[in-house]
Amino acid sequence: MPAAFLERLERFGRVAEDALLVLILSSMILLAAGQIFLRNVLEIGFIWGDEALRLMVLWLAVAGAVAASRTDKHINIDVLDRFLYGRVKSLKDVLIHGFTASICGIVTWHSLQFVRTSHEYGDVLLGGVPAWLPQAILPLGFGLITYRYALFVIRDLRRLWRPEPAA
Repeated sequence: MPAAFLERLERFGRVAEDALLVLILSSMILLAAGQIFLRNVLEIGFIWGDEALRLMVLWLAVAGAVAASRTDKHINIDVLDRFLYGRVKSLKDVLIHGFTASICGIVTWHSLQFVRTSHEYGDVLLGGVPAWLPQAILPLGFGLITYRYALFVIRDLRRLWRPEPAA
C-alpha cells in the first residue's frame, strides 16, 4: 500500500511539473505575442509586460531544471561510464550525486537568504507585487533538486552495498 501511494504521489508530481512548464511557456508566448501586436499595431502595450516575461523566463528555467532532475537528465558528460562497472560506477555516482546535492543545497540556502532580504526591504515588482513572491521559485526549485539528488545518493549507496552477482 505505501509503495502504491508513493508511486501515485510521484506521478502527480510529474504531471504537476509538466503542467507548470506548459502553463508558463504558453503564458510567455501569449504575452510576448500580445505585446508585439499591441506595440506594432495599436502603439500601446502593457507597462509590466517585459518585466513579467523576464520573471517567466526565471520560472521556466527553474521549473525545467526541477523536471530534468527527476530523471537525472541534467547536463552530464559520461566519459567514465564506458569504463566503469559495478561498485566503482556506483561509487562514482554517489560522489557526483552527492556533490550535486551539496551545491544545490548551498544555492537553496543562499537563495532563501536573498528572498528573505527582499522581503525585509519590501522590494516590489510588476508595479506593486511583493518581489519575494516571484523570487520564491529559487529556494523552492533548488530545494526540490537538492531533495531529489539526496534520494539519488541513497539509491546509489544501496547499489554500492548490494552484493555483486557472480559472473
